[in-house]
Amino acid sequence: MTSGTQLDLTLTVTGGSAADARAVVQALQPAFGSPDTVPGDEDATVYTVSFGTDAPAGDDRTPSADAKLSTAVTVTLQGSPEAVRRADETLSAAFTVREEGTAPGDQEQERELRLEP
Repeated sequence: MTSGTQLDLTLTVTGGSAADARAVVQALQPAFGSPDTVPGDEDATVYTVSFGTDAPAGDDRTPSADAKLSTAVTVTLQGSPEAVRRADETLSAAFTVREEGTAPGDQEQERELRLEP
């Protein structure tokens, strides 16, 4: 079994329900593997999830077609440039995405996206 690439990513979702946050996480799992936790608190207004294990190897990182949003959400991606790029590409394949802002860096980047249903 071939080991994947180490891609640490922190994801923050605001503006939707726990189900919307889970849909975003579900879309990212083919590219990043399982997260540390899955959003579940329906009363929360911000959901934070970290992916920190080896990302799946290979190029088959197609997001799940089941990932559906009930409303627009704002997603903040934080991590290495490669992790943020991969997350952006994966989310863009699953949802309509509008970039809201970026904070570039050599070691870590931050990108804010607006995902539409």
